[in-house]
Amino acid sequence: MNLPYNAFPLDQDPYDVRGFPHRLYIGGQWLPSSDGGLIEVTDPSSGAVIAAVPDATLEDAAAAVEAAAKAAKGWRETAPRKRSEILRRCFELMVERSETLAMLISLENGKALRDARGEVAYAAEFFRWNAEEAVRITGEFGTAPSGANRIVVDYQPIGICVLITPWNFPAAMATRKIAPALAAGCTVILKPASETPLTAYALAALYSDAGVPDGVVNVLTTSTPGPLTSAMLADPRVRKLSFTGSTGIGRALLAEAAKHVISCSMELGGNAPFIVFDDADLDAALDGAMIAKMRNAGEACTAANRIYVQSGIHDAFADGLAQRMAALKIGAGTKADTECGPMITKKAVDKIDRLVKDAVSRGAKVLCGGSVPEGDGFFYPPTVLSEVSPDADMAHEEIFGPVAPITRFESEAQAILHANNTEYGLAAYLYTRDVARGMRVAAEIEAGMIGLNRGLMSDPAAPFGGVKQSGLGREGGQHHGIAEFMEAKYIAVTF
Repeated sequence: MNLPYNAFPLDQDPYDVRGFPHRLYIGGQWLPSSDGGLIEVTDPSSGAVIAAVPDATLEDAAAAVEAAAKAAKGWRETAPRKRSEILRRCFELMVERSETLAMLISLENGKALRDARGEVAYAAEFFRWNAEEAVRITGEFGTAPSGANRIVVDYQPIGICVLITPWNFPAAMATRKIAPALAAGCTVILKPASETPLTAYALAALYSDAGVPDGVVNVLTTSTPGPLTSAMLADPRVRKLSFTGSTGIGRALLAEAAKHVISCSMELGGNAPFIVFDDADLDAALDGAMIAKMRNAGEACTAANRIYVQSGIHDAFADGLAQRMAALKIGAGTKADTECGPMITKKAVDKIDRLVKDAVSRGAKVLCGGSVPEGDGFFYPPTVLSEVSPDADMAHEEIFGPVAPITRFESEAQAILHANNTEYGLAAYLYTRDVARGMRVAAEIEAGMIGLNRGLMSDPAAPFGGVKQSGLGREGGQHHGIAEFMEAKYIAVTF
């Protein structure tokens, strides 16, 4: 495997990963943890250890907050045009290094190289979009209803931000937070998932090359995220927490942030319904299902988790989906022809297997896949189940894997009832040729994002986020993303 980019500035590199930087990045310096601790990084395709990154301590976390604080004034006073140009350069460097970054993602995450390439392209777009938005942050001016004064509203950077990202999209989840925060004038501390830290560190080197000043972006990895996060949130200089991950951890972080009244953005779990009506274009619905289900091998919070198909088209859809899923090539993510890579850990495989066995015990029929293969790595085959009971565990838990459970429905009202029977409300998908029906059902479904005759909805120009237990706030969009990192200041002026 050829990974040509070499930016690691230290003489010694724990478990050499072809020159990529992977030590704590604090105040523009590459550092070991204060106690020398390491976290091993595993290739999910083989189970082999491929690298080790520093295991940050409370002392390291305090140093990251201090570095962000020292850089805060200079960055917030940097002209919007200058910030914009730096963000644009981040985009350009990501494009230039896209193949190398994609290979690194596939190596540590296991995702198919084609999906990794898509992720890098998507991740880079957050820098291009926010480079354009950085110069469009405006205020408000008006006259008070009484006529006694003018109302001036200014939008200012919220302050130091702690950003916590998951393992399933190690590049995109980071840039989706970092880019708007920097555009708003904030400094940040990123804590990536310990399963996939290498991409975050490689991107930190890229930001430095693009001209991001020392201390504006800091990156640290840890095996004890709870205590470190608590310590950072307890520092009064930290004013923002942005988290992407499970709803359970999100609840705990909200409770911790509440102790210090810290602004929170939460992008949490999902349980997306994928509804196919009898009048849908069958091929288009199958195309959409393959994208919505199999993007990143199903390891996505927006993945189609519950597929509801109306009786008239049910059999044809189930057969068509099983044929397509069974034809996918399974293999190591770094292989060019792989279409479905491994899961992130053995624990993830065990969960998927448990959910499939539960569904089968309740009457589901296995149309393809359905069992853990022998051999190395953390693989689970693309699987299609039909006649899945609404009471099955997988109807209420995120599968986070390449399993497509199909449930038959009869009426529009029944489909809506099934779709909303969850504590989550992130994404949903609808397929119908009747636009009026599509808009009507979309209005009734409790979700922050709807794909109407589309299997892919993520876009830096659109607000990403959910309702109910799927989160608080939005990322991306014309103003939503930057607004999460700003505070409104009202000034009453008498002329």
